[in-house]
Amino acid sequence: MTYDAIVIGAGHNGLAAAIELQKRGWSVAVVEAKSEAGGAVKTREVTLPGFRHDLAAMNLSMFAGSAFFAANKDALTAQGLGLVPAADCFASVFRDGTFLGVSTDLEKTAGRIAALSEKDAAAWRQMLAEFGSDAPHIFGLLGAPMPSWRSAKVAWKAWREKGTGWLYDIARLLLASPRDFLDSRFEHPKVKAMMAAWGLHLDFAPDVAGGALFPYLESMANQAFGMVIGKGGADTIIKAMTGLFASKGGTLLLDAPVEAITLSGDKASGVRLADGRVLEARRAVISNVHPKLVFGKLLPKDAGRAAYERKIEAFRAGPGTMMIHLALDGLPDWRAGAALKSFAYVHVAPDFEMMSRVYAQAMDGLLPSEPALVVGQPTALDSSRAPDGKHVLWVQVRVLPAQIRGDAGGEIAATDWDGAKEAYADRVLALLETYAPGLRAKILGRSVFSPLDLERENPNLIGGDNLSGSHHLDQNFLFRPVAGYSRYATPVKSLYCCGAATWPGAGTGAGSGFMLADMLGK
Repeated sequence: MTYDAIVIGAGHNGLAAAIELQKRGWSVAVVEAKSEAGGAVKTREVTLPGFRHDLAAMNLSMFAGSAFFAANKDALTAQGLGLVPAADCFASVFRDGTFLGVSTDLEKTAGRIAALSEKDAAAWRQMLAEFGSDAPHIFGLLGAPMPSWRSAKVAWKAWREKGTGWLYDIARLLLASPRDFLDSRFEHPKVKAMMAAWGLHLDFAPDVAGGALFPYLESMANQAFGMVIGKGGADTIIKAMTGLFASKGGTLLLDAPVEAITLSGDKASGVRLADGRVLEARRAVISNVHPKLVFGKLLPKDAGRAAYERKIEAFRAGPGTMMIHLALDGLPDWRAGAALKSFAYVHVAPDFEMMSRVYAQAMDGLLPSEPALVVGQPTALDSSRAPDGKHVLWVQVRVLPAQIRGDAGGEIAATDWDGAKEAYADRVLALLETYAPGLRAKILGRSVFSPLDLERENPNLIGGDNLSGSHHLDQNFLFRPVAGYSRYATPVKSLYCCGAATWPGAGTGAGSGFMLADMLGK
């Protein structure tokens, strides 16, 4: 079979690219190695029947705010897409049994902060007011190919409206560490810790340069717009996207691993599947697969692109991640108060010292003695994910080593993830128990995905890195994944890469797939 484009990998970026090219009249086939589409956005019953767990991604706020969703909202909704908003977005719990959280009601948030510091409450309001005028320019930059005339126009418009001083301030924000940025704006350690916890969603400990942007954007965007999750599961976006793709005549092949990208001279001409089938591409082969896998497994080595291949091989993974999925008899009884039961996310990362320590231990190959946790409570918002009166808990453990050199806690002897994962999950639940007494007695079933398990589930998550590559400054913006190739092209003609390893990086915003299709379709 011959198509205008073949997309390798049915994650949300690959599907976004396929749908956008369809709209421009291209014939498109998407080939997926697994038996279901979705990549890192999947929902499955992994504990007990009737309990639906988001295997990796849970927060769909980036998708809801994306250019792709704006362009396809009605069509996706017609395919059954459902989003559930959270009025109480995220919170952090602290060692003294208190919490601080962000709700869409500004007075609630500001009131909680004012109880700690009136000065910080005023600073929060001021930051939100600035965000209202800054956000269009910042999101415009994040939503533009890097580099491009479009990104230059965003910067030009910002300069015209805001002046040179504002551009300097944004440059400082992009380069700052979380600690430096937050110390310059707030005084209370709990306010700063609450915001800095977002840095660990990527790979930014408090003192890592370039880490200020994500805590700033997540904190302000949640205050301004709220958080959303998927009705029935995060896979609602995948079901809607595959439904829309099929309704427009697209071809989706599941259980169809690609053995090789075929070449015609120096041009990508299609793919050969593991079962021997060959699909031809007239115009483009788009890989929503980690570039390390593309140039390490799907293409032969080539002396003409040796320099590029060396740089791809040196592209660093972010830290590993563990996912613990719990079927519960009831939501956690948080020591900090029953109000926490309504929050979509609860961060267990109480102070800068702990965040710095867990990061340093993981980077040194050690199982952290006190891991940082992102506790998702999706059934607090969406009861359809569990039987009546029951709940699911989504626990993301950050940050972890891909390869275990030892245990910072001195208790776990295993140095392989298959041998260590259950014992480490026990450590996680013991930590949670200190913040939510009685949690373990509520557990009806549990399923643990170690960093190795996550890579087995999705080979793009190398070493359990759910970021598909570190977002440190030398691997972001113009340098993602390789300087000179941040606009999705590769040294192979007609072969393009999208996905979290490319600009604008990790998350559910479908940015790389959408922007690539827009560039190809013009």
